[in-house]
Amino acid sequence: MEQNQAYLATEKVSKLMRKYAVPCIISLLVGALYNIVDQIFIANASYLGSYGNAANTVVFPLTVIALAVAVMIGDGCCAFVSLNLGKGDKEAAAGSIGLSVIMTAASGIFLCAVYLLFSKPIITMFGGTVNEETFALSKEYFFYISLGIPFYMFGQAMNPVIRADGSPKFAMVSTLLGAMLNIILDPIFIFGFRWGMMGAAVATVIGQVATALLSIMYLLHLKSVKLSKRDFCWRKEIVCRTLSLGICSFLSQISLVAAMAAINNMIRKYGALDPVFGQEMYAQIPMAVVGIVMKVFQIVISIVIGMAAGCIPVVGYNMGANLQKRVKSLFSLLLASEAAVGLAALLVVELLPRQLIGIFGSANESVYYTDFAVKAFRIYLCMIVFACLNKATFIFLQAMGKAVASTMLSIIRELVFGVGFALLLPVAFGLDGVLYSMPVSDILTAVVSAVIIAATYKQLSCENKI
Repeated sequence: MEQNQAYLATEKVSKLMRKYAVPCIISLLVGALYNIVDQIFIANASYLGSYGNAANTVVFPLTVIALAVAVMIGDGCCAFVSLNLGKGDKEAAAGSIGLSVIMTAASGIFLCAVYLLFSKPIITMFGGTVNEETFALSKEYFFYISLGIPFYMFGQAMNPVIRADGSPKFAMVSTLLGAMLNIILDPIFIFGFRWGMMGAAVATVIGQVATALLSIMYLLHLKSVKLSKRDFCWRKEIVCRTLSLGICSFLSQISLVAAMAAINNMIRKYGALDPVFGQEMYAQIPMAVVGIVMKVFQIVISIVIGMAAGCIPVVGYNMGANLQKRVKSLFSLLLASEAAVGLAALLVVELLPRQLIGIFGSANESVYYTDFAVKAFRIYLCMIVFACLNKATFIFLQAMGKAVASTMLSIIRELVFGVGFALLLPVAFGLDGVLYSMPVSDILTAVVSAVIIAATYKQLSCENKI
């Protein structure tokens, strides 16, 4: 085993989970705050309000596309590195890190160029034409966010790599610094300089640049391996294995984009048929509100993903070292912890929806804004406990090297159920059908996940007896 990380095979799994998961949770929470902080300040700026919120909702899926590519590379590299350090193969681990750097930089520049060249049709595709004001603000926000895409992707991709190298605290600090800069600069640019959507975007990009620079600094001083020129040369077998381990993370995010695109367009279509939201002055409210509910859900899911992703180095190392009993114990602990997080979140969204929407400028909006938000929180997130358990299962299977099972579960949840019900339920239930699509998808996915979980437990128990 790799000497630097041999403790992963001997330390109590509960202690390892705390050590790796807590910094990861904080990193992901901070990352989630990038967008939600923008939305809070935008919502409370009287000259932006729900129009700015709707614009933020339109652009959000486009940042998730960049995140999808970044986490595919980063999480795949994290799992690959952990598995190979468990086997003692430092050369393969170093090769994966070097090639991940190249892939992230190239994909970031490419995606930035695509966004800048095709901004108008892309914004239209994600529901930005709900009214003229929303479209104008979406275009402004999207332009500056696009410029920061390469930096955003690099920081997000290298974060799990840094964790795999045994430095979860540094990964946390690098993300925290960027978010703090965003939080400080947002009110200055939005309220002080009155830069509007441009100010929100520029504050975000500055934070992303800071995180990317810290990540570069860390890569020059890796602990477990030492990078050489050879590690940056193309090696098909390493690239394929790295991406295959990260494909679940990619599909989880990209399919979420497909679901958001479907939801945004259904909101635009069926909102226009609603007696209230069909009026021009209120047309942006459903999109703004659902975007806010998604952001609150993102905070919860950041905790869930952080707990599961924090386990990746531990799971990968112990699987590589053939210590399945420890993997099974960690899986049980993770599922119990995720259920507790989901239950706490359920109590908040069901009991305090008015307080939640109050954070997002409801005082400056009509009563329709608040009323729809209360209904959206209570319906859309009513099965959040299942959502937490489903997400944990996807990521844990990925960490075990079970890319196919993890990928299939993710596709079933986000594409088959997520997109399917978002398109079908509004036909019968109108605008409310968009809200019902989330809990229905989570219930059905939980049934499939339960079967996979049972099979995984059985496999780990059998292998442990060999």
